[in-house]
Amino acid sequence: MHTVPLWTLTKGQRAAIRGFTDALPDSYRQRLTEMGFHAGEVVTCLLRPAFGAPRVYRVSNTVYSLDEDVAAHVMMQPLEAGA
Repeated sequence: MHTVPLWTLTKGQRAAIRGFTDALPDSYRQRLTEMGFHAGEVVTCLLRPAFGAPRVYRVSNTVYSLDEDVAAHVMMQPLEAGA
């Protein structure tokens, strides 16, 4: 199974959450889970600003902004366009 960090998704790209890296602190892992970042949930990258600014993602019907320090630890499986 090909996985990539959430941070690497391009604008408009969709991917399914596969889990978190072991390096992500438990407090962040718990908070992300509370926000709806569960294995199998589909995430869409809505905005990818320049210069490393936080990126905007939709999970379920909610929109979140995550910076690289967190998004780099959420592992995703990219989905085919239209899937």
